[in-house]
Amino acid sequence: MNNNDPSQFPQLVLASGSLYRQRLLARLGIPFVTRPSGVDETPFENEPPEQLATRLALEKAKAAATGDADELLIGSDQVAYCDGTLLGKPGSYERAVAQLALCSGKSVSFYTGLSLVRPHMCWEWVRCVPFSVILRPLTREEIEAYVHRDQPLDCAGSFKWESLGISLFQEMRGPDPTALEGLPLIALCEALRQQGYPLP
Repeated sequence: MNNNDPSQFPQLVLASGSLYRQRLLARLGIPFVTRPSGVDETPFENEPPEQLATRLALEKAKAAATGDADELLIGSDQVAYCDGTLLGKPGSYERAVAQLALCSGKSVSFYTGLSLVRPHMCWEWVRCVPFSVILRPLTREEIEAYVHRDQPLDCAGSFKWESLGISLFQEMRGPDPTALEGLPLIALCEALRQQGYPLP
C-alpha cells in the first residue's frame, strides 16, 4: 500500500452535518465526505451521560453506512451535564441565558462519544472523552451580553470556548480540548492510525 495515496484507504465519512466537526476533521488533512445520519438523540430513562454519548456516537456511524463501498465512518456525540441536569443545545436566547445562569460558578462536564466503524472489515472502535470546565461566577448582565455577542444557540452548555466563551471560564480540565467542540482529535488520530492512515 502506498501510504501517500489517499485512494488506497477506505473513504472517510463524517456522519454529521456539524460545521464545528467538519472544521476539526479538516485539520488532519485527510479527504472526507459528510453524511448526516439523523439518529434520534432522545436519552433512555436514567441513561448515564457517558453511556448516552457513546451509544449515540456508534448509532450515528452505523446509520451512515451505505454498504456499497469500503468506508470508514466517524460518529460523534456530545453530552453536557451540570448539577444533575443534562444540557442540550439551547436553541433560543432565553434558554441559553437560563443554561448559563444554572452553570454560573459551577463545573460543567462534557462527555464526547467517538466511534469509528468499518463495515467491510467488521471493525468498530468506541471511546468516550471527558472534559470539564469551571465557569466563574457570572452576573445576569455578563450572561446576556455574552449570549448576544457569541450566539451560542447551537452549543450544548451555551458557550463557544473557541470564541468569546473562553472569557466565562475559570478553569479547564481534560485530556483534549477539541472534545469541547464535539470531535476529540487526539483519540480520533489514535483510531485512524490503527487503520493505517498516514498521520505523523
